[in-house]
Amino acid sequence: MISPRRFAMPRLAFGRTRSDAGAAEAAGDRFRRLILPHLDAAYGYARYLTRDAAVAEDVVQEAFLRALRAIDGCRDNEKSWLLAIVRNCHHDLARKNGRYRSADEIDAEPVDEETPLTQLERASDIEQVRGTIEALPEPFREALVLRELEEMSYRDIAAVSGAPIGTVMSRLARGRQMLAAMLIGDEDADQTDKGAISR
Repeated sequence: MISPRRFAMPRLAFGRTRSDAGAAEAAGDRFRRLILPHLDAAYGYARYLTRDAAVAEDVVQEAFLRALRAIDGCRDNEKSWLLAIVRNCHHDLARKNGRYRSADEIDAEPVDEETPLTQLERASDIEQVRGTIEALPEPFREALVLRELEEMSYRDIAAVSGAPIGTVMSRLARGRQMLAAMLIGDEDADQTDKGAISR
């Protein structure tokens, strides 16, 4: 994961009066205490959403700026609150670049069992799984990352994604099936290749 030092911390805008400066300083302290510890989780989530390390950094930078501005709106479960902002920043960027499709559009698509992953060389099992997760359509990739990597509850995933809990559970089940099919499919292909070589 990345180090918090790789991100330039947003500068706090202090007001002219002492009370404004005190409020801004308190907001900054609250931000550092509650939000900054979730930097790695935010980056990991953004990395899986964007599939691009540089774009993920941009998304997280924007998300942290928004979080700092709206820190007074964070009431509880800071991690879920922050990851919802990361998700919104990702979707805003995707819309701006013309790459956004709604979750309903993606949910309705038939699942293609063939993926670009089969054309890539595997450096390790971790890289294979990471690549397979990244090949999943966004709603399923998002649900799996939040549940399995970030260990969030169904309720928290629903809060982050804006989907009902039933939809979250459905996406998780389907995402796990897709992931298993893709991984097992690759292993079967490897066994076939090995068998052909041994002959």
